[in-house]
Amino acid sequence: MTEPSTLDGLAAVLWDMDGTLVDSEKLWDVALYEAVETLGGTLTEEQRLSLVGSNMDDTAAFLLEVCGKPVTPESIAEMGEWIRRRTANLFDGPLPWRPGAQELLELLRAKGVPMALVTSTERSLTELALNTIGREYFAATVCGDEVDGLNKPDARPYRLATELLGVPASRCVAIEDSPPGAASAAAAGCTVVVIPNDVDVEPGERRVFRSSLVGLDVPTLTALLP
Repeated sequence: MTEPSTLDGLAAVLWDMDGTLVDSEKLWDVALYEAVETLGGTLTEEQRLSLVGSNMDDTAAFLLEVCGKPVTPESIAEMGEWIRRRTANLFDGPLPWRPGAQELLELLRAKGVPMALVTSTERSLTELALNTIGREYFAATVCGDEVDGLNKPDARPYRLATELLGVPASRCVAIEDSPPGAASAAAAGCTVVVIPNDVDVEPGERRVFRSSLVGLDVPTLTALLP
């Protein structure tokens, strides 16, 4: 368990991964469009964007339904495994950073602010992404296959992260880019900095919008807390 930071009341920063730290949603695009091709179907841009922030089982079920295929536990597992293998191949190399993300990670670590990674991506793929991002930044990581099916937008992923860090959610800032992620962090009681990427996020309680991570620092994040 990490000791809470005493820096002006900021206990921790909780990071989403895909589309927030790294621009990996573009790689998911490749895997999902190819998956639909194997099913003999097509995926519209609107349908693809509706999957941003989704977990693997929900994504696989959605693609099967869109393509008019039977949606069963077996077909979901088979489709999920296909997507998993293809995405692992795409993740097996350097991933592009989102603007300002790497600099903010470095700054927060230098200031001693605890951090956690909270992602809907499964552990095996997250570990590949961490080869680019760096495991050393995070005192805890919560992945999509580690929350008993209670993925974003449920509060469980962010609540688990705060429990692992031993900090109150009310003193945490979460950084997100998607509607499910923002809803999850807010429901857990975090202040949410929303950096929209591919999908618009509606205004809501505990949400603060920024155009990018560039220029964010500890005083700025602390000032957002209630």
